[in-house]
Amino acid sequence: MLENKIRKAIICPNCGKLISASVEECYNCGLKNPGKMGLHSFIQKIFSGNFGFIQGVIYFSVALYVIGLLIDPKALFQTQGGIFSLFSPSTKSLFMLGMTGKPFIIVGKWWTLITAIYLHGGLLHILFNMLWIRQLGPIVEGVYGTSRLILIFTISGVFGFVLSNAFSGSITIGASGSVFGLLGALIYYGRDRGGVFGQVVYPQLLMWAGIMFLFGFIMPAVNNLAHLGGFIGGYVSGIVLSYQEKRSETTGQKKLATLAIGASIVAFLLSLLTIPSSLKLYYYLFRGL
Repeated sequence: MLENKIRKAIICPNCGKLISASVEECYNCGLKNPGKMGLHSFIQKIFSGNFGFIQGVIYFSVALYVIGLLIDPKALFQTQGGIFSLFSPSTKSLFMLGMTGKPFIIVGKWWTLITAIYLHGGLLHILFNMLWIRQLGPIVEGVYGTSRLILIFTISGVFGFVLSNAFSGSITIGASGSVFGLLGALIYYGRDRGGVFGQVVYPQLLMWAGIMFLFGFIMPAVNNLAHLGGFIGGYVSGIVLSYQEKRSETTGQKKLATLAIGASIVAFLLSLLTIPSSLKLYYYLFRGL
């Protein structure tokens, strides 16, 4: 009987506590229908006024996506790539906003390792990533704390692009490296914690990660190296930073999280200040000028 109940347990997407999948309200945080989290709940949460790091990531990413479309509206009507190119910002606008890739690193634009995390190449691209961030982010925050969530998210995204740029010459964008990092950190937590809770969390998240990796190999134009790098970054970050049940967040970790946010702000300021050189790089690579 206990085994049957465990199989029907889920992690509350708001507070990260283990609860029954059939409850109408989380006993810990009061979230309604936690077992039915979907797009409606996602939208409801964004506009609930409960603003934190995850909401900040979502707002900022969506704002940049819209700005990318407005910079070059003609890209809205492109049909190459089918459904996956639907409402895609142009490559030119993404160059201006801070996409990354080996060409950017060669010319010294190191900050694009951060800015590219918040940029997306299409409607489905940003929708999938924001849904995963909204689903996994609060769980990681409940397990690790806010400061460690910020560090895991940032480190994973950056390391994903470092690995991608090291072994591929392609230009790239997206928060999927950070998404895989959140998964990696949670998988480490479930494996390390053990017990009934760990037995529920670890295999379920491992299955999710496997499906997402497989999905990446099936779909076109997916940066699997960034996924792998993000997963490694998240898993190792979980080991190094530890989680709440082992050790509370330290003052040093809080300072590092503040530094990560500061570095992200500086990175986007640098992208704005270097738009002319980014356009030069764009014309050199795509127009031969």
